[in-house]
Amino acid sequence: MLRNRFVFVNGLHRSGTSILFKCLREHSDFSGFHDTGVMEDEGQHLQTVFEPALMYGGPGKFGFDRRTYLDETSPLVTEENRIKLFYQWKRYWDIDRTYLLEKSPPNLVKTRFLQAMFPNSYFITIMRHPIGAGLATKKWSKTSVQSLVEHWLLCHEAFASDMGHLERVHVFRYEDYVEDAQAHLDAIYRFLGAEPHPNELEVKNVNEKYFKMWAELKAGRRTGRDVEKAIARFEERVNRFGYSLKEPRALLEMDL
Repeated sequence: MLRNRFVFVNGLHRSGTSILFKCLREHSDFSGFHDTGVMEDEGQHLQTVFEPALMYGGPGKFGFDRRTYLDETSPLVTEENRIKLFYQWKRYWDIDRTYLLEKSPPNLVKTRFLQAMFPNSYFITIMRHPIGAGLATKKWSKTSVQSLVEHWLLCHEAFASDMGHLERVHVFRYEDYVEDAQAHLDAIYRFLGAEPHPNELEVKNVNEKYFKMWAELKAGRRTGRDVEKAIARFEERVNRFGYSLKEPRALLEMDL
């Protein structure tokens, strides 16, 4: 456990974590879960130390339940649980590789807990526009636009607060990643101290259809009020992360 580096990929559902995880997994020095039989090969479903997000409402909802937020003060942080979690995940890793990858959306609100469990940890966080990530999640959560944006904010604000407690963290936006995936992967490899590796997987920007959906909802007789309330309530908080609900295609400076 001491000779490996644990790399946790963080980001809400539909934030680009899956394609990022797959790109990193292609590197010969990395081992990431695959063919596990669970949803998106997510480590949250391959262990019994902590509850998966589905126990707290699932996509678009889990962030409203305080029980999903874990840090180093959690009673779950014990030597017994540390060994248990490692051995449950170890079955799906090649521990002869230097970097052991794990990706699960709830990681975003568990970074301090994971660092306490595995001190030799690195956190790679990808953020996607709350409109893109939120509306892509709506089919599962079946919640309002306001609720989806608020959920996005609660989780990202918690992560931003936790960042100062993390020893090794790298943050970037999905929108920048899809414009030049190789450049961002190279930056990640430098952050990790790994050799560069060419990316051969297709990385696409799928925000546009959700921006169009947002405009349609805003113009709708029954849905327009929900969108307008979301903008009025959350625009300034969303701006902090470099996004805008008023002008979805505009990218602002992040203030983390």
